[in-house]
Amino acid sequence: MGAVTDDEVIRKRLLIDGDGAGDDRRINLMVKSFIKWCNSGSQEEGYTQYQRMLSTLSQCEFSMGKTLLVYDMNLREMENYEKIYKDIENSIAAAHEKIAECKKQILQAKRIRKNRQEYDALAKVIQHHPDRHETLKQLEALGKELQHLSHIKENVEDKLELRRKQFHVLLSTIHELQQTLENDEKLSEAEESSDNPMEVEDKQ
Repeated sequence: MGAVTDDEVIRKRLLIDGDGAGDDRRINLMVKSFIKWCNSGSQEEGYTQYQRMLSTLSQCEFSMGKTLLVYDMNLREMENYEKIYKDIENSIAAAHEKIAECKKQILQAKRIRKNRQEYDALAKVIQHHPDRHETLKQLEALGKELQHLSHIKENVEDKLELRRKQFHVLLSTIHELQQTLENDEKLSEAEESSDNPMEVEDKQ
């Protein structure tokens, strides 16, 4: 059996001592009192040791009761802390919801402010706008320009689609060419390997 380390001794003493209130000392004292009581020579000495054992036992019971009270108090504290933790979590969740709602309200207020600014700017433009005939002419010109730009956009999109198709065909052609070159290379290697045995036979 190996030597007992200091850590093991300390661990055992802590297990025996309970909460560190001197329970191990009381138990040792009670054991000694019991041994003295068993070995007592006279009735008076035995009675004295008996009273000491009762006193020590009473102290142990008191310490045990105190430990149980502390244990119950710790349980109630844990329950209280769990309740407080849940309340804090609920408060945090409510705060997040409130923050999200405030953000929505801020965004809505920004949109309203932006719309008002745009409305004011549009009102100023309308006030300095030329007459109806000139406006219609400008609208017609803008319509033609928009139509022209739409045609340009369609042409660009058609060209882009054509380039995409051409690029796809180019990639396919490159892939086929690469495959053909690999096949030709394999065929050449096969022909060379088939010609080598014939050369060896000619030399023999």
